[in-house]
Amino acid sequence: MGEGGRGPAQLPLELPLAPRFGRSDFLAAPSNAAALAMVERWPDWPDRILTLIGPPGSGKSHLLAIFGDRAQALAADPANLPSLAALADAAPTAIVIDSLEKVREETALFHLLNFAVEHRLFVLMSARRPPTAAEIGLPDLLSRLRRAPVVEIGAPDDDLMRAVLDKLFRDRQLIVEAPALAYAALRLERSLDAARAFVAALDREALARRRPVTRALAAEVLARFAVSEGGTEV
Repeated sequence: MGEGGRGPAQLPLELPLAPRFGRSDFLAAPSNAAALAMVERWPDWPDRILTLIGPPGSGKSHLLAIFGDRAQALAADPANLPSLAALADAAPTAIVIDSLEKVREETALFHLLNFAVEHRLFVLMSARRPPTAAEIGLPDLLSRLRRAPVVEIGAPDDDLMRAVLDKLFRDRQLIVEAPALAYAALRLERSLDAARAFVAALDREALARRRPVTRALAAEVLARFAVSEGGTEV
């Protein structure tokens, strides 16, 4: 028995919750309003190839998933882009490419975009920032990417962070005191990925200690919670 007659802390069973990328799960806010509107007005776009620009954890992947579902788009792996033969066999009407930073073969991307233009396909891509000559070595590809209209997504504001945290807690069926929610929303890195990682860490801690999620517990977890890109706990 532990001190004071208490049993040992419960070891949490890790049951990771995969992010839900449906339209009903997307929380609209001023920071993402323009990008969401563009996705929802498809196919009435200013161009068939568009790029979503925004910081990590701003919701780009979620918007690409919404578009992919609406347009029945082919999700192309940026690290292993499909060949022209594979594209011809798949005969997609639209393509999504999440994270242009992960593209390994610039020539393959250039051919894919040319294929899309020739076959009148829609393409939605995401990136952290607009393409530059320092990052894109193939001049023709850089020119093609720069011709694509850009829609920017800002980092989540306080209201969106609070709404995201509330939804994530509800998804885990966690009852969280309002002060704990407000405290975390104000101090957590402005990133949806950071919010997911923090909620998972807080859930594990509350389960291990058999305690409700209070402001004090949220503050304790935040004090030792370092968020890198995508969120990691230390």
